[in-house]
Amino acid sequence: MAIDPKSLDAPFTALAAFDWGGDVQPLAAIDAAVIASHGDAALRADLEKRLADLLGGKAPSAAKQYACRKLCLIGTAGCVPALAELLGSKEESHMARFALQQIAAPEAAAALRKALGEVAGDLKIGMIASLAARRDAESLPALTALVSGDSTVAAAAAEALGMLGTPEAAAALAAAKTSGVAAEAVVDARLACAEASAKAGKKAEAKSIYESILKAVGEAPATHRGRAVRMACQRGMFAAMEG
Repeated sequence: MAIDPKSLDAPFTALAAFDWGGDVQPLAAIDAAVIASHGDAALRADLEKRLADLLGGKAPSAAKQYACRKLCLIGTAGCVPALAELLGSKEESHMARFALQQIAAPEAAAALRKALGEVAGDLKIGMIASLAARRDAESLPALTALVSGDSTVAAAAAEALGMLGTPEAAAALAAAKTSGVAAEAVVDARLACAEASAKAGKKAEAKSIYESILKAVGEAPATHRGRAVRMACQRGMFAAMEG
């Protein structure tokens, strides 16, 4: 059944004042409209604009997070600027970046990359996670630089490079200078790159990574983790040869 956009005026007015613990019943009409917008480009565009406009206003955090969740489903490049404005917010950053993570437009990835250089701490780790989930190859330089920084951020960046799994990511990981938790994350990420290379039929590249890791852990690792890494390399090499 077609939805008259004017019928959404009252629900969006209610949404603009919605806060945690408030009446969710008026939001049901928006939920239904989002579902109905599949196949209705005009309705979808109207909803996207209303939701993006709400993000730029003074609505409570609960309302903005709700809007972000809906934009996960219907968002396009058009709502990216509004979502990007929230990436530095402690309250709304998580849902805003999750929406950008789901939006296929290249502008969404660009907004996440920009925010990566502007935020810190948990917010930075969040940007790394979203870029990794998008398998964003253009974030490689920024991620490479972060691998040699703060240990927590470095570990997240290493994991992201492992998720990229490209030869360039593998090279960046091999050159990383880290210690502690970050160093372990780098090894795990290199194993992920080797596995990706093997699955892509690039057996020589996979073998080279495995051999490099094996050389680093030595013939008789003294720790349980070292032994586990050595076994993972041996299994990976065997699988690559058999595949």
